[in-house]
Amino acid sequence: MTSVLHRPVPAGLGARTAEWFRAHARDLPWRRPGTTPWGVLVSEFMLQQTPVSRVEPVWLRWMEQWPVPSALAAESRAEVVRAWGKLGYPRRAMRLHAAAQAIATEHGDRVPSDVAALEALPGVGSYTARAVAAFGYGLRAPVVDTNVRRVVARAVHGAGDAGPARTRADLADVDALLPGEDAEAAVVSAALMELGAVVCTARSPRCPACPVQVECAWVAAGRPEYTGPRRPVQGYAGTDRQVRGRLMDVLRAAEHPVPKAALDAVWADGPQRDRCLDSLLVDGLAEQTADGRFALGGTAAHTTD
Repeated sequence: MTSVLHRPVPAGLGARTAEWFRAHARDLPWRRPGTTPWGVLVSEFMLQQTPVSRVEPVWLRWMEQWPVPSALAAESRAEVVRAWGKLGYPRRAMRLHAAAQAIATEHGDRVPSDVAALEALPGVGSYTARAVAAFGYGLRAPVVDTNVRRVVARAVHGAGDAGPARTRADLADVDALLPGEDAEAAVVSAALMELGAVVCTARSPRCPACPVQVECAWVAAGRPEYTGPRRPVQGYAGTDRQVRGRLMDVLRAAEHPVPKAALDAVWADGPQRDRCLDSLLVDGLAEQTADGRFALGGTAAHTTD
């Protein structure tokens, strides 16, 4: 797919999208006035591969309990994983805890605004760093996720989908759509993401509701079907991820370390269950006490009570 660096950007695409966003954006708590860059960082960790509806109540509880990085950093790792609940991929909770510790000790309890400094934090990649710079600090930073890539693929390139990620080209594509001024560029970044999430969706795009329909290259081409390579859809039932989740449910719910039999009861396939338990131990999400029982990783006490 040709980069927008070699193809004219539709006139007014960014401005039209920003205007639409101001009128139609979802009222999400991390978008509300007064949300700190720390609140944005927490939301970005939680929103990775997790729907907004599941994130919102957990985010609200976290921000009430841990309103600054140092508050989370002072908490035990086990309590942080327990509070993560059913958001999935609990290693994200551990990485966020580690990031909070780094922010508290190395940045004076203030989330850095520089993309490079953000990327140096545990668990923070290019997307998250740019999202915090844009949405937490209102800076001009191209933010690229699946939704943004799909909007650009359709509106600019006339393709039904974006295909495999092309990191440098994707960033260049989005950068070409952003205005030069920081605050407005940050709004356009949020608008492109919102447009892809609620209007320019993968399966059922609502083109009549799209603010850039008249400029969209894909609509102009007759909305051709995408025939290129697609990311494989990952299943869940019967996978190690499901088994790990069942084991973590037991550990999160327990006030004290549990015997192996309590974990054995949640999955019939012994070899798979033991393999998954071992992976939790290796990842630090679980730990074994001196008397052979199991608890969340980072539990302060290793007792036999």
